[in-house]
Amino acid sequence: MPIKLPESLPAFSVLRNEGVMVMGEDMAARQDIRPLRIALLNLMPKKIQTENQFARLIGATPLQIELSLVRMSEHQARNTAAEHMEEFYRPFQDVKDDYFDGLVITGAPIEHLAFQDVTYWDELTEVFDWTQTHVHSTFGVCWGGMAMINHFHGVPKHMLGAKLFGCYRHMNFAPQSPYLRGFSDDMIMPVSRWTEMRKPEIEAAGLPILLHSDEVGPALVEDPAHRALYIFNHLEYDSGTLNDEYRRDLAGNQVEGAEIAMPVNYFPGDDPARVPPNRWRSHAHLLYGNWINEIYQSTPYDLTQIGR
Repeated sequence: MPIKLPESLPAFSVLRNEGVMVMGEDMAARQDIRPLRIALLNLMPKKIQTENQFARLIGATPLQIELSLVRMSEHQARNTAAEHMEEFYRPFQDVKDDYFDGLVITGAPIEHLAFQDVTYWDELTEVFDWTQTHVHSTFGVCWGGMAMINHFHGVPKHMLGAKLFGCYRHMNFAPQSPYLRGFSDDMIMPVSRWTEMRKPEIEAAGLPILLHSDEVGPALVEDPAHRALYIFNHLEYDSGTLNDEYRRDLAGNQVEGAEIAMPVNYFPGDDPARVPPNRWRSHAHLLYGNWINEIYQSTPYDLTQIGR
């Protein structure tokens, strides 16, 4: 089954050209089934790039997916056209009465701020609490995952002396987990962050760590009590995303006073002139496909029964 997207959304043509099955409203209406309703709360500045990345992953399953794009109500996007936001995004306050089978909360480039100093923190914590009554399963990504685990469990984030940036090997700590079905014993994952959450503090909160790296710490954490997963790294990244970030930092948009390091274990031979290979794509599809499958297996047919 394809993923349902507005035909005018840029992701529609991008994914169709990649061979991902997509469909518009008319085709979806002819299928007499209930699609899984998945929302994307997009906190990233490059909205369209992020839409493509997550739609690609959650649309690659045999199930019909209806994707809804959500934004913070008062926060204004500065890197995406206002027309795009107006046409495709709904503010959170407009979806509060809706129910969703799944929700992805993306990262945001605001790691240097304390959580409480983020301008939309109050509304975001409202989102977190709302997921417990209106969302069957939530996937918090990078800063979004750190913010959610902090809200529910008080686990702090810690600033790093240098940016963790590159492709790092991670170990499979829970091969029996349905979320890691088909995973290798170890795998490569892109990392790009200035903060970390520490293994002892996550374990003290009673949360199982599913993927972990000796170099960069916990990567995937399950929170069964809140029907949530938290991933602190970026399996959704395209092959060239780290390269784009590296070029951007070199051009002068880096954190003030920070040295610009090449992404670790990314360019062949550490040569930025060479095209970096994608070594995480299969595990990205596995993880998000497993998440969608677990939602399908356990979500109530009547969405109003979520959280009851």
